Amino acid sequence: MKRRTRDTADDSEARLEALAAALAGLRGAEAFQAFLTDLCTPAELEAMTDRWRVVPLLQQGMPYREIHDLTQVSVTTIGRVARTLERGAGGYALALPTDASATVRKESP
Repeated sequence: MKRRTRDTADDSEARLEALAAALAGLRGAEAFQAFLTDLCTPAELEAMTDRWRVVPLLQQGMPYREIHDLTQVSVTTIGRVARTLERGAGGYALALPTDASATVRKESP
């Protein structure tokens, strides 16, 4: 079992910044996909793609149950994504196409 050291907030933030810089340095969807495939487990990739898949459906105002029926993503995950759209750091809005991200920004507090 891997022993984890207790990180300070600064250590965690620095590691997140390093990862973000690596991602920002990638050019094109193919490079990004290759990086994600190497970095993440299949389960992590599935979880991320599930979350991303429901974002536009939530933006369209589709009810959670309909999203679940369409995608088979759990209602719990759909709810988490919806909360993040409302109160998160704004990352989903930044990644959405321009017309969709404007909708996210309008709905955010």
